[in-house]
Amino acid sequence: MTSFVTKMLPILFRGLILFSLIALNSCNDDSSRKEKTELDRILSRDTLRVLTGYNAYSYFIYKGQPMGFEYDLVNKLAEYLKIKPEFIIVKKIDDMFRMVNKGKGDLVAFNLTITKDRLEMVDFTRHHYNIRQVLVQRKPENWRRMMTHKIENQLIRDPAELIGDTIVVRSGSSFIPRLKNLSDEIGGDIIIKTDDPELTTEELIEMVAEGKIKFTISDDNVANQSAAFFNNIDVKTPVSLVQRAAWVVKKNSQTLLDTINYWLDSIKSTEYFAVTYNKYFKNRYAYKRRVKSELLSVKGTSISKYDDLIKKYLYGLNWDWRIVASQMYQESQFNPNAKSWAGAVGLMQLLTSTGEMFGVSNLFSPEANIKAGLKFLKYLDSHWKKSISDSLERIKFVLASYNVGWGHIEDAQRLCEKYGASPNIWFDNVEYYLLQKSKPKYYNDEVVRNGYSRGRETVAYVKEILDRYEHYKKFFD
Repeated sequence: MTSFVTKMLPILFRGLILFSLIALNSCNDDSSRKEKTELDRILSRDTLRVLTGYNAYSYFIYKGQPMGFEYDLVNKLAEYLKIKPEFIIVKKIDDMFRMVNKGKGDLVAFNLTITKDRLEMVDFTRHHYNIRQVLVQRKPENWRRMMTHKIENQLIRDPAELIGDTIVVRSGSSFIPRLKNLSDEIGGDIIIKTDDPELTTEELIEMVAEGKIKFTISDDNVANQSAAFFNNIDVKTPVSLVQRAAWVVKKNSQTLLDTINYWLDSIKSTEYFAVTYNKYFKNRYAYKRRVKSELLSVKGTSISKYDDLIKKYLYGLNWDWRIVASQMYQESQFNPNAKSWAGAVGLMQLLTSTGEMFGVSNLFSPEANIKAGLKFLKYLDSHWKKSISDSLERIKFVLASYNVGWGHIEDAQRLCEKYGASPNIWFDNVEYYLLQKSKPKYYNDEVVRNGYSRGRETVAYVKEILDRYEHYKKFFD
């Protein structure tokens, strides 16, 4: 018996160790899974998916450039996190909450009021600013010829006067529970109506100005800007106490929430934040100019006034016209009289020699410049078609060549071949070795034929054009 036990002890001991290791590994796996936070997933994905709405202050395109309070701040946040933002336009407020809770977005960056009902669904970040909800109403028809006190007599200043009236508000907005509470407070029913769920508050304000509806509700920062454009509306009657506006993350995303709050605490006290807020919510002249323009994405249908010319001369180049529009913005910001230090001129920033090559002499003529620029793009596309079969990949090589010439790009391709990278893939391959061409080790390499190149400008050129194109796709067909 003693002999049997003696023989079995080593086996039992090894079994106990194995069991302990399995249990330990299992605990470690569980711990690892628990530690995989929303922030971890975002950082490993290298992309912050941002749910937002489009309007003339949060996120829009104006004269070819993506802009907006949320757009600017989110880009700063992404820069802090060292990742890239991806903006996803959501037309309905209710959908924003659903999508973030289902993991279809990481952050809702929009002008959202913090309420108790919403706090049960999601977590709010530290608030950006304080707002107050106001009644938007139309001034009397002949208000310009009336004394101020007579205008006041015809406007609602006491919310109790709204009993029995109909107020049209944005679907899914915090204005709905506020009006329900206001009805209780004043002891009478206000009829609350929601219109098309995709209508924005700004569009409802415009409907008040045009006499299509009698009243709507807006946050005061938005209402004050709109009053600069529609001077026949009044926005001075408050219907709420001061409230807080903030962004939203999925419930229990604590690490992500803490990180964003830390960043917000640091940036809110900066001049950058104050300037950005004033730019979109207090500069009434700039707002009025944007809203009047057909080149505002939420109102107009054009990226630039040269869209039709781009489409006209695009034949033979299998590109989305919006890529060319983005390139044109990159080159000249749509200024037909632009001139660079190197002598390139016009919308597509062409040299005189390039214009002559394609039979164009007056490069300050928008049509002639676009015609020559597109011929140049087709010429470059034909060159790269011999080696880059993928048409989408080829666009990057064409854009890079337009900026710096194909000789430097071919140098970078040869460096790729020498060092084991792909010569036919732009991102992380050819672009990487183009960047290296600013270093002696690489521009003196025996495979390099065109010497030094400051590749940083070309790499940024391609990236910025394609990034802007992604924004254009959200707003323009």
